Amino acid sequence: MSRKSPYQATDSTRQHSDKGRTMKVYVMTDMEGVAGVMNFHEWTSHGTPYYDMAKEFLTLEVNAAVDGLVAGGATDIHVVDAHGPGGINVKLLDPRVTVSRGWSDPVWPLLLDASYDFVVWVGQHPKAGTEYGHLCHTQGINYLDESINGVSIGEFGELAMCASELGVRAIFASGDCAFTKEAQALVPGIETVAVKWGVKPGTGNDMTEEQYGRFTGSARHMHPTRARSLIREGALRAIQRAQRESFGIIPLAPPFTRVVKLRPSKDRPKATMAVMKHPTSLIGVMNTWSEFKPIAGKAKAKKAAPKAKRTQRR
Repeated sequence: MSRKSPYQATDSTRQHSDKGRTMKVYVMTDMEGVAGVMNFHEWTSHGTPYYDMAKEFLTLEVNAAVDGLVAGGATDIHVVDAHGPGGINVKLLDPRVTVSRGWSDPVWPLLLDASYDFVVWVGQHPKAGTEYGHLCHTQGINYLDESINGVSIGEFGELAMCASELGVRAIFASGDCAFTKEAQALVPGIETVAVKWGVKPGTGNDMTEEQYGRFTGSARHMHPTRARSLIREGALRAIQRAQRESFGIIPLAPPFTRVVKLRPSKDRPKATMAVMKHPTSLIGVMNTWSEFKPIAGKAKAKKAAPKAKRTQRR
């Protein structure tokens, strides 16, 4: 018999939703999965020429999702601005929501708690190394991969698994097409909307951090106005389905092992890896860190390759 996580929902914390008094939704936002946000170097950080426009595009996509959720019965919606430099233009944000920026201590589960009924994502990007993905990364372009109990995940998977431990159902996500496939594979039944399509094949797993940031920046985009219309429709479908269908919880089985691998960079010439463990809690393992060490296999492969080429030239 598995041991229960201390983070899991109790009857008292979910009593309000069981009685139908409210329908509380947590909206996780990011910028790289938004229609019209083209690349890292011109759009996604302070000082880039289109950063303010990117914030506007994200905020309007969030508003579209909020409108769909409210039409479907949501009564309490909290929007989380999780883009690194900030992504929400609060002046443009739907006044029916609350909004937050910044985390508590410990960081995970990112202010989510068991009082929420549902969690949704707007503007989400694929995990690191996703083929035909746009602006793929996990936390930063320095990540090569992250896995929980052998399952490769990205930022979507991190929060979706935390939500499952809390008993909060993942019901909707929008972003690029590769991300929607990632979400559907991890959470069967989740409603998704694709607003752009990456065009580059390959994972980029053999690239350095600097190379990968340039590699993953090409896509075909839906017009932002059309994207917002589809996001509203998708969010409405999701919350309507969630009231009559059972989906959105990822089965979790302790103990938990989390593995994070980092790419080489100019400051880190070899790929590195850290392994974290927790006996009972997915959220617990997300709040655990250990020392990063060089990946032995990667180092050996890099040394062996030049010798093979010299032999061939002879």
